[in-house]
Amino acid sequence: MPPEAYIPPYMSFAVVRYLTPEIILIAVATVIYVAGAMVRAREVWSYLGFTGILAAAYALWTSPEAAGALGPVLADDLASYVRWLSLVVGGLMVLMMSRFSLQAAASEMVGTLLMICAGLMLVASSGELVLMFLGLELVTFPTYLLLYLGRNDASGQESAAKYFYLSILAAALMLYGFSFLYGVAGSTQLAELGRVLGSQRELLSAADGQMAKSTAQQIAGLGLVFLFAGLAFKLTAVPFHFYAPDVYQGTTHPNAALLSVAPKIAGVVALVRIVGAAMPEMEPFAWRVVLILAVLTMTVGNVIALWQENLRRMLAYSSIAHAGYLMVGLAAGFAAQGVASSAEPAAIGLDGFGATLLYLAVYALATLGTFAALTYLGGATSGDDAGEPIENVEQLAGLARRRPLAATAIAVFMFSLAGIPPLAGFWGKFSLFTSALAVDGGTEFPGLGNWFIALAVIGMLNAAIAAAYYLRIIATMYFKPLEKEPAGQGGPGASLAMTLCAMAVLVIGIMPGQLITRSREASAALKFKTPVPVAATVAEASR
Repeated sequence: MPPEAYIPPYMSFAVVRYLTPEIILIAVATVIYVAGAMVRAREVWSYLGFTGILAAAYALWTSPEAAGALGPVLADDLASYVRWLSLVVGGLMVLMMSRFSLQAAASEMVGTLLMICAGLMLVASSGELVLMFLGLELVTFPTYLLLYLGRNDASGQESAAKYFYLSILAAALMLYGFSFLYGVAGSTQLAELGRVLGSQRELLSAADGQMAKSTAQQIAGLGLVFLFAGLAFKLTAVPFHFYAPDVYQGTTHPNAALLSVAPKIAGVVALVRIVGAAMPEMEPFAWRVVLILAVLTMTVGNVIALWQENLRRMLAYSSIAHAGYLMVGLAAGFAAQGVASSAEPAAIGLDGFGATLLYLAVYALATLGTFAALTYLGGATSGDDAGEPIENVEQLAGLARRRPLAATAIAVFMFSLAGIPPLAGFWGKFSLFTSALAVDGGTEFPGLGNWFIALAVIGMLNAAIAAAYYLRIIATMYFKPLEKEPAGQGGPGASLAMTLCAMAVLVIGIMPGQLITRSREASAALKFKTPVPVAATVAEASR
């Protein structure tokens, strides 16, 4: 037996080297946790946290490219895309919370952010169910801590408790669904699950092969139901959305920003990994469920947001609506994979999954920028010495006169979230709706295209509804008289995060080609390739 056969695939040097960025983040977070109990200089933790993000980015930039499976991880363009997006989100969040580092729990807050960033990156690279669940929980569990540390009053504790208990229920449902998938495949590997369902492998004797095949599909479908239930909580999809407005309202602006972005990244990636690549035969069921959820989610979110006065509550319903938009692309991707033929590619060459990934990036930038602006305009904490935080829409009245740069940035974000050209959000919505219109069932499913034409029309109507409350914020800033000047005590970090997000939204809107290309490459990676042998990968990495 050759020596390389003794190399455990889950412990190979190639896997460790591939996961170096995640290891760096976890190591830096651990140092911050431990040193925070002994060092009094609270302001140093934000600098150390941002340094950890930069070090992880450098490790990701210099890591060798690999295609295929490396033990439990998948090294492909989808993983690369989401890992970079996670680092961008983590860096912006550290900047946004830099003023909060003056609190007593500064080290815990910064270390927890790095843990969440590492969890998102693990979900992106997961090639098996156990690692994926570990990554998802590494996003969820630190979020409990951030919610509790954000505000120490009754509202903060209530929001933390609601998110804690409901997310435990969602995790239990998802894990129960994973157990069904494991029962079908006999393995936690996504590639093995795809092979079993794709080839319709006979699990029993030859005489009972047809029965076994049907039973396997039924069990996988049942597991998919629980999987949707668990991940719909992270996406804030109807009917698992009800916690979001209360939790957002009861926490801080940075925590609301994190809840708006990080769970959605994790939920979308988990869905496309499991359903889009590992469960062939399940797309006809998946696209129907996701299509219905998309219509309900974006309609409920946009309509209820029209009546909101509290900014975080309004943005919570906006986040729910954007989860519906994301599911438009997921439904189109599942449907296109489930039929033998489809129409010409969408106008900008993105399928449903690619459009979802593009929208995920532009939505994250606009949402983080909005909350960074609100953090900058308000107080750093809820204490009396830090100024009054921005809570309601009317508190933005006359903002354009006193703080024109912040008002301009918020207007850019609102226009982008509404999908107004030439901003990044326009390309996100355009790609989603055109990917839905490109779905065609051909002669096998002649009525399939009509479902997605209706979905695209409903999506465009919802975009028009959403424009009403986004434009209301802009009108309040520019056309209402100034009532009280904002405190503006959020610190330079939040101001820098706001500026960077505004610049990114503008640049992507004018020159979207690079991000569209990356989204297309990431979507193409969803089809499993032949796994790279671990021994060969070790030899390649050693050279």
